[in-house]
Amino acid sequence: MNARGVVFVHSSPTAVCPHVEWAISGVLGEKVSLQWTPQSAVPGQLRAECTWSGPVGSGGALAGALRAWSMLRFEVTEEPTPGVDGERFCHVPTLGLWRGNTSANGDIVVGEDQLRTLLVQVPAPQVPDRIQELLGSAWDEELEPFRLAGDGAPVTWLHQVG
Repeated sequence: MNARGVVFVHSSPTAVCPHVEWAISGVLGEKVSLQWTPQSAVPGQLRAECTWSGPVGSGGALAGALRAWSMLRFEVTEEPTPGVDGERFCHVPTLGLWRGNTSANGDIVVGEDQLRTLLVQVPAPQVPDRIQELLGSAWDEELEPFRLAGDGAPVTWLHQVG
């Protein structure tokens, strides 16, 4: 079964851009050439985004491949498919990698077992902070200026065959 999603590279040093393309190419099994544009939130850095199509789980593989460059700010989404939850991965140099399940409309979904574990293992005063962590709030706060700086930027469409 194929899934689809989007890779948002919010900021990358110029020298790392070819490596990002190679990493995405390696996961999707086809040559990828992204359209890089200046990232106004960090002068001197570039941004790019592309849609992708590939086997279920490709979102995680893409995030894992991009994680090799710890200076990148990126997000990878994988839309839900029949019987499989969607996923969102966010990476910020100061916070590392975060992963969450997503619903059909893109909301982060926190599972029942996660909440039950949280209620049993986390002292009550710390529960709100832990919920914020499960929702990826710190990553959203860090990435929002980079998302806004990318409004109107071109998108590259990628489709894996087979």
